Amino acid sequence: MAIPTAISAASITPSETTPDAASSPVESISSNLKPPTVAPASEESQDPRIRRTRQLLQQALAQLLRTRDFDKLSVQEITDAAGVNRATFYAHYPDKFALLECMVAGRFHALLAGRGVVFDGTCTNAITGIILGVCDFLAQSLTQNALTDCPSASQLPPHMETAIVAVVRGMLLDGIRNHPPDSPTPPTASPELLAATAAWAIYGAAREWVQTPNHPPSEEIAATVQRLVAPILHPQSA
Repeated sequence: MAIPTAISAASITPSETTPDAASSPVESISSNLKPPTVAPASEESQDPRIRRTRQLLQQALAQLLRTRDFDKLSVQEITDAAGVNRATFYAHYPDKFALLECMVAGRFHALLAGRGVVFDGTCTNAITGIILGVCDFLAQSLTQNALTDCPSASQLPPHMETAIVAVVRGMLLDGIRNHPPDSPTPPTASPELLAATAAWAIYGAAREWVQTPNHPPSEEIAATVQRLVAPILHPQSA
C-alpha cells in the first residue's frame, strides 16, 4: 500500500514562525509536536525587499556560525553583521531559532533542487529522495565545518540537528495531510506523531551513516532506511 508522502519540492520553504523564545526548539518539536508555520512560496517572492532582508540575515548567521557557537550568539550580533536593526529582525523572525530554521530550509531546498530531486507521489521515490537529501546535507555541512574554525567540526550541534528535523518533519506532515492513508491508523498515531517519529528516524539514520568511517554510498543506505521508515508513516490499524 502506498505511503502518503507525495510532496513537491516547492513545499520546502522557510518557516516563518517557531515557538516562543522561552521554549527550546527540541521541546517544540519533540513534545508539542506542532508543525512549523510555512509561508507560501508566493509570499516569499512577491516583495524583493523582504527577500533581500531575509537573505542578509541568513547570510550573517551562516557567517557567524563559522567561528561562534549558536547558543552564544545574540540577535544584536546577527543584526549588526547583517546591517539591519533589531526591529527589522523581529518583523521577519520571532527569534534566532526561527532564523536558523529558515536558513536550513533554504539550504535544504537548494540542495534538492541541485540534485534534481522531484517527489512524484510514489512512496519509494518520495521517501528515498528525502533521505538522500538529509544524507547529502549532513555530509556537506560537516565538510564545510572541517574547512573552517567551526567549534563543531566533527558533528552538528543540537540546534542545527533540530532545525533539520523540523524541515523534514514539515515535509512529511504535509504529505500525510494531503494524502491520508487508505485505512485508518490507531487513534494515538496522529499525523503530527507519525511525521515527528519518521523525521527523527531519518535524521538519526543519516547521522549514523555520515559518522561511520568508510560509509557506503548514500544511495545504498537510503534504500535501507526507506524500508525501516515505511511502517512508521503507514502503521497498520489495530
